[in-house]
Amino acid sequence: MKRFFKPIDEGNSSNKKANLSHDSEKDGTLIAEGDKARTEPLKFVTWNANSFLLRVKNNWPEFTKFVSHLDPDVIAIQEVRMPAAGSKGAPKNPGELKDDTSSAREEKQLLMRALSVQPFGNYRVWWSLGDSKYAGTALLVKKCCAPNKVSFSLDGKARKHEQDGRVILAEFEKFHLLNTYAPNNGWKEEENSFQRRRKWDKRILEFVTQSSNKPLIWCGDLNVSYEDTDVSHPEFFAAAKVNGYVPPNKEDCGQPGFTLAERKRFGTILKEGNLIDAYRYLHKDKDMDQGFSWSGNPVGKYRGKRMRIDYFIVSEKLATRIISCGMHGKGIELEGFYGSDHCPVSLELSPNES
Repeated sequence: MKRFFKPIDEGNSSNKKANLSHDSEKDGTLIAEGDKARTEPLKFVTWNANSFLLRVKNNWPEFTKFVSHLDPDVIAIQEVRMPAAGSKGAPKNPGELKDDTSSAREEKQLLMRALSVQPFGNYRVWWSLGDSKYAGTALLVKKCCAPNKVSFSLDGKARKHEQDGRVILAEFEKFHLLNTYAPNNGWKEEENSFQRRRKWDKRILEFVTQSSNKPLIWCGDLNVSYEDTDVSHPEFFAAAKVNGYVPPNKEDCGQPGFTLAERKRFGTILKEGNLIDAYRYLHKDKDMDQGFSWSGNPVGKYRGKRMRIDYFIVSEKLATRIISCGMHGKGIELEGFYGSDHCPVSLELSPNES
């Protein structure tokens, strides 16, 4: 499928602008030049930050230490929760941070300052943002590993961002990398609940089954726990409900992310897309200490209730290259979550020998 890509307008003056070829500008495709020494990314991190700005304000030293130690080539962020540029009532630019008010400028400056110092100064950042402080994704890629193209929608239409900034797609020399923040299934048979998630899963299935000459690495908060081993308490999550509401279809019953309907659809996506779950490929058994990426509130009925909803899903042809895939948080006290309710998940591949 022909894909179209739109570059981000760099808001960080400390980053040098890439030399861009405009030969294909008419169709929205821009290709970076001058990076002949680019290296293939091999180490990846995905993390739902649950507000990137709050993490910068409250947890940045610890997260900086984590990144410095792991030294990933690519960092995929979900739930950025920063609004897109554009004044009230005007069209928004989802590729840029809002800065048309004094408070928005302060928040943008705080975030960009944090990303300008080491180790983050080694990365270029792309944003896909919602209209408000909701959802949104970011992609940080080491400058030495610059992608060939970047876009922001599943259908690849020129200059289009997905609603709420839920997608960033980067094409590298040897593979595509898809960073997504899947919409939560919710609890009811409503447009912004079950129906929205069904539509999302349908579009993801269409995306992964499209022919491509490159394998796929799909990461992010996918908001689904596929197997019983992916949740700490299967019976609790299967029986979960809100205000006594019981969906008309029994396959929609239970905790969002653990309903039978969602799990079946996810299984179809994996099968039809010839994809594997990198973590489960290496770790067959349930790990009650460090096998989950999301943890419920330490206070209340969700204390100790955990789910694995953040993934690295890869094409089957990449299976033999998987060196490691793991969670970096553990325990019910959210150690290694850096202030979020999700912990970072990492993937490392061996070099491509072809």
